[in-house]
Amino acid sequence: MMPFPGAGPAARPAPPAQRGGLSAPISLAAPTDTDGVLTQKLIEALKPFGVLEEEEELQRRILILEKLNNLVKEWIREIGESKSLPVAVADSVGGRLLTFGSYRLGVHTRGTDIDALCVAPRHVDRSDFFTSFYDKLKLREEVKDLRAVEEAFVPVIKLCFDGIEIDILFARLALQTIPEDLDLRDDSLLKNLDIRCIRSLNGCRVTDEILHLVPNIDNFRLTLRAIRLWAKCHNIYSNILGFLGGVSWAMLVARTCQLYPNAVASTLVRKFFLVFSEWEWPNPVLLKEPEERNLNLPVWDPRVNPSDRYHLMPIITPAYPQQNSTYNVSVSTRTVMIEEFKQGLAITHEILLSRAEWSKLFEAPSFFQKYKHYIVLLASAPTEKQHLEWVGLVESKIRILVGSLEKNEFITLAHVNPQSFPAPRENPDKEEFRTMWVIGLVLKKPEDSEVLSIDLTYDIQSFKDTVYRQAVNSKMFEVDMKIAAMHLRRKELHQLVPNHVLQTKKTHSVEDVRLTTLNDGRLDLSADSDNRMSVPSPARAAKTGPGTGSSQGRNSPAPAVMAASVANVQIPEVSSQQVNPGESSGGASRQSIPQTAPQPAMSLPPKPTITRAVSSTLLVNHPPRPSGSTATNIANPIVGV
Repeated sequence: MMPFPGAGPAARPAPPAQRGGLSAPISLAAPTDTDGVLTQKLIEALKPFGVLEEEEELQRRILILEKLNNLVKEWIREIGESKSLPVAVADSVGGRLLTFGSYRLGVHTRGTDIDALCVAPRHVDRSDFFTSFYDKLKLREEVKDLRAVEEAFVPVIKLCFDGIEIDILFARLALQTIPEDLDLRDDSLLKNLDIRCIRSLNGCRVTDEILHLVPNIDNFRLTLRAIRLWAKCHNIYSNILGFLGGVSWAMLVARTCQLYPNAVASTLVRKFFLVFSEWEWPNPVLLKEPEERNLNLPVWDPRVNPSDRYHLMPIITPAYPQQNSTYNVSVSTRTVMIEEFKQGLAITHEILLSRAEWSKLFEAPSFFQKYKHYIVLLASAPTEKQHLEWVGLVESKIRILVGSLEKNEFITLAHVNPQSFPAPRENPDKEEFRTMWVIGLVLKKPEDSEVLSIDLTYDIQSFKDTVYRQAVNSKMFEVDMKIAAMHLRRKELHQLVPNHVLQTKKTHSVEDVRLTTLNDGRLDLSADSDNRMSVPSPARAAKTGPGTGSSQGRNSPAPAVMAASVANVQIPEVSSQQVNPGESSGGASRQSIPQTAPQPAMSLPPKPTITRAVSSTLLVNHPPRPSGSTATNIANPIVGV
């Protein structure tokens, strides 16, 4: 059976090796016998996690994509005939289904979906794709769960074809025919296209450019499989929540491969942690010199775009128009990732010295043992369909809440766990679907006071207002769609979090302080081991929506009820452990990492001392909020990496 064109790792010959990158390699050393042994051990360590797909499953995917590719060609031919094209022309105009993302990169895992792009000639309209092609898919018995999302930022048709989930985008090129050897990396193809087609093409163009810029594709793929698994195990794989998504991890691994072009996977994994534990953010990571094509498309450039100067961890896509794939990263998520890079470096050095096995790198950290204080967000809806939509919206806005918490002068870090969990029902007799997310908090000891007043009511309420407002504006909101938030100490997480999730492995908390309740409803920070804090049970936590509250309009939800939303905290002489541990490279040699042109480090503005008269009721007049991180003066950030 001939491989499906453009389908994935077995579909096209690998591009020739490139000496890519903006700087010379750090090392050209050839792999040693020890490196080969460690790489084989790495492969064996990956197998139990199911990240290496079986040949039978791969062939099944190729067969499914061949069927869809033939369906695309047949549909385009029918469109041509319906628009009075001569039969000979309609038969020869072509059209293709191409893949991108993890499948095209060759790092997909068992059961993952496939990202695909339908490329059509100029006589085929986008409306045809969402009508006649949609109807054609509907007639296929292998197709289930078919749905069109035409109004999305990148319009898409989603479906499940013979058990494999597939997302299909659409791009209409300004070409009369689509050749079989079409190279989407050609920038001239972007001329005269609408912005939706350019966005749809971007995934394929970036993926192909990454593969073109790495020196050895097999080493790149194995390294990326390991790094993706590590990131997922350590809960830092989520673009929507402010960590990194698949394409960002791929670009970081590709940059490592450029710096060590002859290294095998075991070495590349170790060097990955070395490079990015020492990287001087916000210097951008670039795989190639950005090029200007004079097509008047917006590109990432802090010299021109003031908003780009606020990006904390820029990783720039190599295909025009260049974009920052990590604009969602916050101060907290960057801090967490850098800490994980440093710990990864220490572990891989132990592996090099035969003091540890590769399996240690993929051990999940004890998130629920790491912090002393947590915020639990709960989203609920009365039906499963409404719940899926509601959860998607709430999750997409959690990073806004994290950013708001970071601005609080007494919160050092707000770490959201990308994993969501089912939450117990508020009323067992009522049909309800509930999901929760957990945010770990690190509190800061004030320097000039023994009393700390923390009020998170404003932050929670602003977050809820944002979510409800978007739900109403998009006509998605339904009665009984609710959000609730509460504060829990580590020992109280069992009230909501499933027991199998709460790891019993004890780790040293990043914060050796705790909150206990005083008689007047305030919270006292003390070293007493007695847990006396009054925390509302999930069933008693008030949940409000746009349609409830005494004097609340549809767009003005009632205030959030949150345990410890108003807190007076007594602080003894207790030092808080810093989130970023000291340099612990395990003795690994430190090498000079090529950076961009020097830039001043991103700094936060000085935060004013906030004095509030608080009680157990809500604040009425909120002081203005700090504005967040200030703009950085960028000294030619496009040059160097």
